[in-house]
Amino acid sequence: MPNYILTIGLEVHAQLTTRSKMFCACPVEYGAEPNTHTCPTCLGLPGALPVLNKAAIEKTLLTGLMLGCSTPPVVKWDRKNYFYPDMPKNYQISQFDLPLCLGGGVPLYDFAYPKDAQKTIANPGKVVKLTRIHLEEDVAKSTHHDKFTTIDFNRAGTPLMEIVSDPDIDSAEEAVAYLGSLRQIMLYGGVSDADMEKGQMRCDVNISVRPEGTTELGAKIELKNLNSLSAVRRAIKYETERQIDCLNRGEKLIQSTRRWDDDRGETTLMRTKEDAHDYRYFPDPDLLPLHTAGLLASVKPHVPELPHEKRARFERDYGCSAYDASVLSSEQALAAWYETAVAADTAVPAKKIANWVLNDLLGALNDRSLTITECPLAPAALSGLVSTVEAGKISNNQAKEVFAEMLDTGKPAADIIKAKGFEQVSDTGALEAIVEQILAANPDKVAEVQAGNDKAMNWFTGQAMKASQGKANPKMVTEIVRKKVLG
Repeated sequence: MPNYILTIGLEVHAQLTTRSKMFCACPVEYGAEPNTHTCPTCLGLPGALPVLNKAAIEKTLLTGLMLGCSTPPVVKWDRKNYFYPDMPKNYQISQFDLPLCLGGGVPLYDFAYPKDAQKTIANPGKVVKLTRIHLEEDVAKSTHHDKFTTIDFNRAGTPLMEIVSDPDIDSAEEAVAYLGSLRQIMLYGGVSDADMEKGQMRCDVNISVRPEGTTELGAKIELKNLNSLSAVRRAIKYETERQIDCLNRGEKLIQSTRRWDDDRGETTLMRTKEDAHDYRYFPDPDLLPLHTAGLLASVKPHVPELPHEKRARFERDYGCSAYDASVLSSEQALAAWYETAVAADTAVPAKKIANWVLNDLLGALNDRSLTITECPLAPAALSGLVSTVEAGKISNNQAKEVFAEMLDTGKPAADIIKAKGFEQVSDTGALEAIVEQILAANPDKVAEVQAGNDKAMNWFTGQAMKASQGKANPKMVTEIVRKKVLG
């Protein structure tokens, strides 16, 4: 049996975070009572005329700038004709040959790959090429019950970006990384909430397989009804095996659309796939072409620092490891929290604050089912606690106790340290007396230190901490031991 090459292209639909719909003034609100945010325009009633939503166009252009797309000087809107119960006027206002964005690409972030694939990334640093991004209106939402279907037109007319990739993805794991990276970038730009569970980001997957050594792509088969990253990964795995099995049996694959059944873990045929000419695209006569130069100029200042740019800066300026920088930059709110903590006291090493955020804060928030935006601890409070540790006023173990109580009570670190009696002894005379007593009682350990055994040095520090009931300043103790033993 021949080996096969898998090729994947993705069509991502992302709802934009606008207050009103694409072509009318109806509000966009997730979870509103069904069919309460409608008007003649989004219901497709005869005689109703569309009006362009400027904010939706700006957010699409911003997305294009973040992804390195180009924009034609003039764009237009077209009618895509088809009959579905969720599109009452029997056409969708979309864009065909002159979309808002062309080309560009999505960088695949290591952190966006499935966790079990992050150590075996086949193409690290890959950028998946884009074909286009166009702007259109969303359709109504159909809910299928046992014996009937209900339709909610609240969603109809919501501004919807369709982000179309080239057939440039080689595995299910890359597809997941693409979706995760794209979502992260859209969140950074504030263009979409991109919540797949709420239908704010939806994905169609185009899959083809071909025998190794051939260049012509196999039949394109589209998968629909994918509402989570895990579903995307499992559907690609299943469909790839199904297509290869068909080819190995000598069957011919036909361009088609299939539905993913998440419960059964399999795809089923919906229809043979239409091509663009089947939709009978033509320019929408109610909407004039749009010149883009002025809109682009107004949007460019709002392009944010992107996740990969922030990650590189965290490595360069703060001394974070590549992994730590990836985690810290994975969420805009987390990155902002961290940077606020770093700025609160520039004398505290940024790397130390990063360690506390990643090793202590995130775990504690997860245990409390809190997000970083709900964190009861102010960034400056954590910075102050780390500063106290760095100054040698309390030990790291004591700091962890203080940290937990700060989260639970909101009390300042200084008050907790005082209440617990954690203030360390930093009086040189008192510490020298403790050290001299321990040195006199342990001449064998003194000899080990003089012979170059650093672990024995740590032993003395530990004994001094015990003798002082944990209140001795460990850094000062070590310095005193070193001075008295090694001169």
